[in-house]
Amino acid sequence: MPSSRGPLRVLGIDPGLTRCGVGVVDVLPDRSASLVHVGVVRSDPNAPIEERLALIATGLRTVLDAHAPDVVAVERVFAQHNRQTVMGTAQASGIALLVAGERGLPAATHTPSEVKAAITGYGNADKRQVQTMVARVLRLEELPKPADAADALALALCHAWRGAPAGSGSSGPLTPAQRAWADAERLARR
Repeated sequence: MPSSRGPLRVLGIDPGLTRCGVGVVDVLPDRSASLVHVGVVRSDPNAPIEERLALIATGLRTVLDAHAPDVVAVERVFAQHNRQTVMGTAQASGIALLVAGERGLPAATHTPSEVKAAITGYGNADKRQVQTMVARVLRLEELPKPADAADALALALCHAWRGAPAGSGSSGPLTPAQRAWADAERLARR
């Protein structure tokens, strides 16, 4: 576990059967963040489902072994019109939560709109806006790609920021996204 002054290492997972985005960030108490790892675990859409899920589990375990996160954040499955897509996402999400549980790691889920609001200050932001803010927060020279990887980084940042009290250790003002998140949390507690 991180020390009271050290970074929180968060593994964000954007679940998917074909492309499962993974992003690891270190976030300090002042909410500044740095990139540790970003990537995608892929599986062949023509392979049997059990092989695809096993491949995702193996890929996630590899990331856990390499980067030893303190916590795992997974995108919460939400209703979609395409039942096959939502089923695959739900299965990959279950694998992500299982792998976290195997390691005794705390895990949380966040909806896409929660993540967008935390990162951009707007719950209906588009993929490009999320990628741009993730790149800015992590001081990256290029936008993280593919979108699944950027979403995983956004999930990790959302979780770290959501878990830290608004003023904890912060030496400067909150970013617009952090202010929007703090406001949303205040409203939700009413």
